[in-house]
Amino acid sequence: MAIFLILAPYGAFTFLMLVTSATISVFVASAICLATVAIDVMRGRSVKILAMGSALLFAAIGLHLVLFNPALGTLGVKLSVDIGIFVISLGSMLVRRPFTLQYALESVPAEIAAMPGFHYANYVITGAWTAAALLMAAANLVLLYVPGLPLWSSLAVAFAARNSAIYFTKWYPEYRQIKYGAPASALPHTR
Repeated sequence: MAIFLILAPYGAFTFLMLVTSATISVFVASAICLATVAIDVMRGRSVKILAMGSALLFAAIGLHLVLFNPALGTLGVKLSVDIGIFVISLGSMLVRRPFTLQYALESVPAEIAAMPGFHYANYVITGAWTAAALLMAAANLVLLYVPGLPLWSSLAVAFAARNSAIYFTKWYPEYRQIKYGAPASALPHTR
């Protein structure tokens, strides 16, 4: 359920970009991000860097489209989102709060969160998501400058990058358990 809530704004954005305007797509994605923030707050959880950062990112892109550049193309909007997510993800690591750490701390007992390697593992997982965002941005950038490439090539890269990051997020805790003997619940599992 957690991974669904985390990825829902981006899935909605991607789908809506295929069927409606970029402006509507980013504002709906921003609203969904704000809804996930509200759900966390109602459940007594912290406001997540990724959710709030994404809400602000989508809203800023939407305002830019409305106020300054309504002619920005679909690829430009997708590239802006991918670069923004990359910056949020990388920035969370640079300020020493990898965005996955917030989710992990809320899903494991305190004694597991205190284990050596717990923070490092979250840096690694956040790094995988950062790399996925960078790959998606690169695919859109290539598509922008090589217009003869089919649209599905960028979608295929995005699909592969996102699914690889999801798989890695599930696999890495199990790997650490085998390698270091940590309990299976030492890192967050996406269900």
